[in-house]
Amino acid sequence: MPCPPPPRPPRLSRRAWLGYGAAVAGLGALRQGRDALAFDFDTGRLQASMQSRYGAKGAQALRQWLEMLQQQAGRPLAQQLSGVNQFWNRAVVQAEDSMLWSQPDYWATPVETLGRGAGDCEDYVIGKYFSLLRVGVPAEHLRLIYVRARMGGIGSTQSIAHMVLGHYETPSAEPLVLDSMVDTILPASQRKDLTPVFSFNAQGVYVAGAQPSPVDRITRWRDLLARMQQEGFLP
Repeated sequence: MPCPPPPRPPRLSRRAWLGYGAAVAGLGALRQGRDALAFDFDTGRLQASMQSRYGAKGAQALRQWLEMLQQQAGRPLAQQLSGVNQFWNRAVVQAEDSMLWSQPDYWATPVETLGRGAGDCEDYVIGKYFSLLRVGVPAEHLRLIYVRARMGGIGSTQSIAHMVLGHYETPSAEPLVLDSMVDTILPASQRKDLTPVFSFNAQGVYVAGAQPSPVDRITRWRDLLARMQQEGFLP
């Protein structure tokens, strides 16, 4: 199912895949250590929030997520990427925001997505992004990437707005793509059905050929973080 169009989407070439990573160099070198920006939360508050809003089914989904995070902590990176990608792709059913939230575009927190057991492409990516932060993958290596996804196979001109998660080993590296529509994690060059638009993470917004800009320009991101803090996620 298509995601809502991204805010202010510039049209870029496929070279933008590498442009996103190269732009990060303007922010400084990558931090050393897998745990540079570990993601923390108050487990008790998360459990209470989930139980009060989504009942026993939601609480069970949260337990499964916490167990998955515990299992992935300390494992090799490739296993973490695969484990997190598979968990979210299997735990969540594709659904549109208009059906779930009665809004044209809503960025759900991991608690909300697991509680509903459903979400759109952005919700999958948000869940994977914060899961990987929790198991120790530095934020500098991760990007939430808006793309145009071509549908209907080779030669088709039909495309939809979509979001994927990219992992960049270095600022100029080709990213690995974690996708809710494809379980296999592939390098961007092997995802010829995807055309990147722009990417962002907690540190900035990246567009090929331009200097990084503050992520605060994305109002839905600010709103998402505020709701996550209310649920028990810690800054």
